Amino acid sequence: MSDGRDASSSRLDDDVDSDMPFVSVIIPARNAESALPSTLDSVLSQEYSGDFEVVVADGSDSDATADLIRERYSGVRLVDNPDGSTPSALNRAIEVSGGDVIVRCDTHSVLPSGYIQRAVETLLRTGASNVGGQQFAVGETYFERAVALAQTTPLGVGDARYRLGGGDEGPADTVYLGVFRRDMLDSVGGYDTDLMRNQDYELNWRLQQNGGVVWFDPELVVRYRPRRSLGALAVQYFDYGRWKSVMLRRDCGSMRPRHFASPLLVLGLIVSAILGVAGVGMPWLPFGLPIIYLAALLLGMVTVGVHRRDTAALLLPIVFATMHISWGIGFFLSAKRRPRQRGRDSDSRF
Repeated sequence: MSDGRDASSSRLDDDVDSDMPFVSVIIPARNAESALPSTLDSVLSQEYSGDFEVVVADGSDSDATADLIRERYSGVRLVDNPDGSTPSALNRAIEVSGGDVIVRCDTHSVLPSGYIQRAVETLLRTGASNVGGQQFAVGETYFERAVALAQTTPLGVGDARYRLGGGDEGPADTVYLGVFRRDMLDSVGGYDTDLMRNQDYELNWRLQQNGGVVWFDPELVVRYRPRRSLGALAVQYFDYGRWKSVMLRRDCGSMRPRHFASPLLVLGLIVSAILGVAGVGMPWLPFGLPIIYLAALLLGMVTVGVHRRDTAALLLPIVFATMHISWGIGFFLSAKRRPRQRGRDSDSRF
């Protein structure tokens, strides 16, 4: 077995299929001691016929996450990530990993038992550079359930297949997480450390520009826990918009129509407000777009609530509006530089 296997695993060496590639599961973590156990448990219980290791790149502000891994998951490799950012963590984990296939995972995600097996088989069958599936948001609290509903409906996320799921497998612009051929990942230089958000989408774009294929498999469904508060959701989508704008400045070809919906909405609402204050045009004109938007939110609430049979849909108007407007405002306030590193010496070790 590889050094990365957890000692608690019951799988024996004789169970390993030597024809299946060695896999490295990489997980960026930051202050993740509460969420990480469910993620690691789902990874270490994978029914994969080959061999695999698990590498966690930790950029936490304290030693709590590292202590958790040492105490409960002794077989997991721990890498220090003094930069604290997600793309840096992913690159550091890739650098020390030994797998021919790289499986990207997150601390907000729970992998189904056959995830790695199916993804690797699909990767070998299709010859794709990256294989992935759906981010299936599942909330535990009432508010999280509302966010989960919003993140799995077209009104909330447009035509993003990796959030909506369904349909036939095939090429896509992006997928959730990703299971990569190591050589293809290396050929494009890994994750862009200048991007604090949207680094997955940008990496998939470069893979395709380099002649690779990003393959969506609707059977690869990964549970994801949404943000727990309205403020956290607003910050998340504000950052999405900011960093998507950075990508637009780099390469307009990476954008899709859905990426312009929120900025256009925000621009329209601003124009409506200006017209209303200035008293320009017909008396009803400034209220046209806000009324239409509110009607769309209410219709979405009713439609989703009836279809999903979940009373959490009553919160959808405020959740939808927070996602749309935060994303749109962030798009116009594009990020220009990375945040400062966390307060730990870059040479420190756990």
